[in-house]
Amino acid sequence: MSTIKRAWHFAVTDGVPSRSLYVTFIVGTLLNVINQGDVLLAAGSISWFKIALTYIVPYCVSTYGAVSFRMRLPATASK
Repeated sequence: MSTIKRAWHFAVTDGVPSRSLYVTFIVGTLLNVINQGDVLLAAGSISWFKIALTYIVPYCVSTYGAVSFRMRLPATASK
């Protein structure tokens, strides 16, 4: 199996998406409160692009961490 196919397989199986979503909601919400808390509380102009990125980045980082860990395992241990 090619490296890209193997990485994709790890990214979408064995609970990686659900764990990454869990991390995303916690970290993304915390970062949004820190970065845009004043705007959210004052009902100011919200940057939806920033909010989306603040949730996408933790998902990518969490998924990357899980996949890179599994890629380093011997092929027999990662099945």
